[in-house]
Amino acid sequence: MSGSPTVKRRRLSQELRRLRLLAGLNVTEAARLLEWDASKVTRMERGQWKLPSVHDIRLMLDLYRVTDESRREVLVALAREARQRGWWEKYQDVFRSSLPDFEAGASAIRTWEIVLIPGLLQTEQYAQAVWQAGQVLDQELIERHVTARLTRQQILMRENPPSLLALIDEAALRKQIGGPAVMREQIGKLIDMAARPNITIQIVPDTAGAHPALEGAFVILDFPEDPSLVYTVTTTDSLWLEKPEEYQRYSFIFSHVMTSALSPDESVRCMAVLRKLLEG
Repeated sequence: MSGSPTVKRRRLSQELRRLRLLAGLNVTEAARLLEWDASKVTRMERGQWKLPSVHDIRLMLDLYRVTDESRREVLVALAREARQRGWWEKYQDVFRSSLPDFEAGASAIRTWEIVLIPGLLQTEQYAQAVWQAGQVLDQELIERHVTARLTRQQILMRENPPSLLALIDEAALRKQIGGPAVMREQIGKLIDMAARPNITIQIVPDTAGAHPALEGAFVILDFPEDPSLVYTVTTTDSLWLEKPEEYQRYSFIFSHVMTSALSPDESVRCMAVLRKLLEG
């Protein structure tokens, strides 16, 4: 099973909805028989819960006539595991979304960045320069943002890590965030990370011209047992997309942009050239 409580809650929600439908009940009927408010069943099926109650899950399994003991225990165990708290719970003042939680459960991550280096690949100094540029956070909170971002990156080093395919616009490499020394270190880290077997980095050169992903960055997350997700952000909000047509559209955009990217080997050579230019 994945290490993400949010992924487990999402899986449990989907399974509870499937079982209700198999039992031939609508939400109102299920809630009446359980003596609950209908909104409680709806929230559970939408994954809008933090700590699933094992007692409630057993009641629902009884109502939905799930009698197979092994099946019941799998779902009860899933509910228990979904109650666990990840390291990111300590940084609720930092994270705008459940991205680190979903990353922890993903088997494959595809990310497109047009202005910045992807967060999973940033150096400490680069990340600090990014947060300082906002000019709205005090230094203590900036340090918390940086620490949280570096902790996120540990999923790439764990046993059985997710695969990461990062498409990065050349403009992000040329933008001297933090100055030449910071960018030189940052590009060096990208070259080092590209050598890892689970990480592929491809640069979309300036010569690629216009393409469908010019409007902004996004992340596509694939899971071993669950539907994929697309994550995108604006200046003030973050957005999760999970409809099949939305996933297909972003997958198509990602694939289209990848046809304009340099190969992994060419990308490493490109980054080496850009780093060399910063040595002056």
